[in-house]
Amino acid sequence: MSGVIFDRIAIIGFGLIGSSLARAVKAHGLARVIVACDRDEAARATISRLALADEVTGDPATAARDADLVVIAAPLGAYADIAKQIAPALKPGAVVSDVGSVKGPVVRDLPGLLPKTVHLVPGHPIAGTENSGPASGFETLFEGRWFIMTPPLDANAEAVRKVGELWAGCGSLIEIMDASHHDKVLGITSHLPHLIAYTIVGTAADLEDDAQSEVIKFSASGFRDFTRIAASDPTMWRDVFLNNREAVLEMLQRFNEDLTALQRAIRVGDGEALFDLFTRTREIRRRIIDAHQA
Repeated sequence: MSGVIFDRIAIIGFGLIGSSLARAVKAHGLARVIVACDRDEAARATISRLALADEVTGDPATAARDADLVVIAAPLGAYADIAKQIAPALKPGAVVSDVGSVKGPVVRDLPGLLPKTVHLVPGHPIAGTENSGPASGFETLFEGRWFIMTPPLDANAEAVRKVGELWAGCGSLIEIMDASHHDKVLGITSHLPHLIAYTIVGTAADLEDDAQSEVIKFSASGFRDFTRIAASDPTMWRDVFLNNREAVLEMLQRFNEDLTALQRAIRVGDGEALFDLFTRTREIRRRIIDAHQA
């Protein structure tokens, strides 16, 4: 069991990531007190029933009061409102972090909403499932997965160290990078695949009723994988695309160019081009498996 890193941790938003973090922190003894905050009454009841936190509240300011670390685990669109609510309650020296999939707006906007006496250390765990809600979390979600920190240039070094130590204690691999670089990388590895999955499943949903039933009945593994991705939380992904629009649009343009080249290869019967593409993409899959990220 690891030692206590933060005496009192408040987690605002208790979906898959927030509840998994609470489970991992509790399992590894990384905090003395865990405070759960969720605006949904049913979610709070589930948190209490499962004993996921020492204290439960629906008020962000109450959760943040006296906390050594506040982790915002709500959708990106709620960040500004949450920051405004917790700002008066934060004690000097407190650390504020998050788990959002887009970091540029966090680094840009949150410092102006928080007191100068607190330390901002944004982060993003590269882990998840299509499930949501406090009952969907599990303590091993972050084991062997990357946690990317994107601290501002003037971030407090001790705060950065402690946030990294907390996530390492949960089993994560730690990486530090610039926020804009993070958003571009995730634009291709996460955001674009989700956009494609939503589109493909949406196309299937628009088919005539009889054809749609056939699609569901005879779903092969490829389509099933797309439906798993497309089942992800709609509020979270709406906010991701709105907050990372530049990187997503850039990657979407590159994808469209590659798709056009693929269309031409199929149309003219260029088997060599198809074989070369499929060989290169197969190698990427092998490298992901070798990196234990499959």
